[in-house]
Amino acid sequence: MRFNPTCIPGCVQIDVEAHEDERGLFARTWCGQEFAKFGLPAGLVQCSISRNPRKGTLRGIHYQRPPSQEGKLVRAVRGAVVDVVVDLRFSSSTFLQHFMVELSETNLAAIFIPPGCAHGFQTLVDETDVLYQMTDYYAPDLGAGLRWNDPALDIDWPLPNPIMNDRDRGYPDLDKVRLTELEWT
Repeated sequence: MRFNPTCIPGCVQIDVEAHEDERGLFARTWCGQEFAKFGLPAGLVQCSISRNPRKGTLRGIHYQRPPSQEGKLVRAVRGAVVDVVVDLRFSSSTFLQHFMVELSETNLAAIFIPPGCAHGFQTLVDETDVLYQMTDYYAPDLGAGLRWNDPALDIDWPLPNPIMNDRDRGYPDLDKVRLTELEWT
């Protein structure tokens, strides 16, 4: 695995080193020792999958409020997405900045999203599955989100007219979020 820091501190793109032969492909996608060596959490406590039948589906922009310390390792295991990470850590040098990356079954890349960052993605093709591995347990009472097209975030989503649920479409703009509550340790 190759660990590539992004412009957001603690947010790391992980590229796998695939080995191919006449049987197909083999690649290691997780190793606690390598993650720890790179300074990332070596323990994962929960795993989830998101199945998205239609191109243009947008999920997010989600985060867990403190005291959650949920980090996420996210990858597209089928299809492709543009994944967006927004830094919500008030003390960060990249506060309110975002990073975008394409994750696909072809490039096998993953993104580690540290606690204190929000996350969303838009599918680029039909029949896309996204795998999440988390460092903290999901706590519904701590779940929150930001509006996907908030002008303050200036995210240039790749496809117009996204397919979304009412909850994600109804998240507030940043000026309505009590930023002082978003202090992760």
